[in-house]
Amino acid sequence: MRVALFTETFLPKVDGIVTRLRHTVEHLQRNGNQVLVVAPEGGITEYKGAKVYGVSGFPLPLYPELKMALPRPAIGHELERFKPDIVHVVNPAVLGLSGLFYAKVQKIPLVASYHTHLPQYLQHYGLGMLEGLLWELLKTAHNQAELNLCTSTAMVEELSSHGIERVDLWQRGVDTELFHPDLTCPQMRSRLSQGHPDSPLLLYVGRLSAEKEIERIKPVLEAIPEARLALVGDGPHRLALEKHFAETNTHFVGYLTGRDLGAAFASADAFLFPSRTETLGLVLLEAMAAGCPVVAANSGGIVDIVTSGVNGYLFDPKDEQGAIAATLRLLEQKQERETIRQNARLEAERWGWAAATRQLQEYYQQVGAKRLAENVLVG
Repeated sequence: MRVALFTETFLPKVDGIVTRLRHTVEHLQRNGNQVLVVAPEGGITEYKGAKVYGVSGFPLPLYPELKMALPRPAIGHELERFKPDIVHVVNPAVLGLSGLFYAKVQKIPLVASYHTHLPQYLQHYGLGMLEGLLWELLKTAHNQAELNLCTSTAMVEELSSHGIERVDLWQRGVDTELFHPDLTCPQMRSRLSQGHPDSPLLLYVGRLSAEKEIERIKPVLEAIPEARLALVGDGPHRLALEKHFAETNTHFVGYLTGRDLGAAFASADAFLFPSRTETLGLVLLEAMAAGCPVVAANSGGIVDIVTSGVNGYLFDPKDEQGAIAATLRLLEQKQERETIRQNARLEAERWGWAAATRQLQEYYQQVGAKRLAENVLVG
């Protein structure tokens, strides 16, 4: 099968969506498919045998890490040359609109997927008044597709409740070899704790952006003065966070990748994740695969992954003391923490990228077969 994948973000950017797409492209190619990735230009022309067609763009004003690449006729010509059996648009927003348009014009079956909970993001950038309008735009875009995929049951329900049709679940995936408890490393623990390896080590991994609500970790750090916090990642909110966490035991580590990232997860005592805007929270699965106990907000797609008191802890995002109580319990109950570690790993082992990609291929085949049957009836 020939798959044209449109995305607003791809390599060299590092985030949860790019991670998912990297593994998806690799496994689709490995399974004998041919993939064309249409993405904002990033200096990459090939990935795991798939062609990457870069579209020039400019930095997004509120989010300079992201490039806005505008639709243009050359994209249509590239699709005509590639002759895809399916077009899959990831987060149809700007560049993705060209995927919707050319799929219709060239009569190619269309799948869309929803990974970024944009309506909730607006609240964190002072644009909450636009939420209703954004839902209408999302509904118009997604309802062009023959199938809309979400990465959590919470998002399936949310999109359906806002009038988006033909919604189904695309199961989660995680690299259980790269993220493994055996990667625990004294040197990495010392690095993350800035030379205090015997202190409780709290970890956050992800974009440093307003919608991640990282500021909510500070009261936890203040309630446990001997603890150290390592923030792994980067983003537009970093300077504000450096001011917010000044005078605390916080280390801004920057990006880590590969085995270094796996070692960071495996070497920490707890992974704190305060965000309430997650469609999936892939980074949670990575932490769990590495045996790092999770303390996360009881919100969105997180509840699909974490069972509180079994493989992690959930706290009420409206309760200011919830994250503090959950983290204290985790750090104080050593035997319970070890059980949580083991259960977290077992949960992560259920979800590999190969299975998630096989499910996606089945969706592609169903959409393609349905379109073929409709054409036969019309003919």
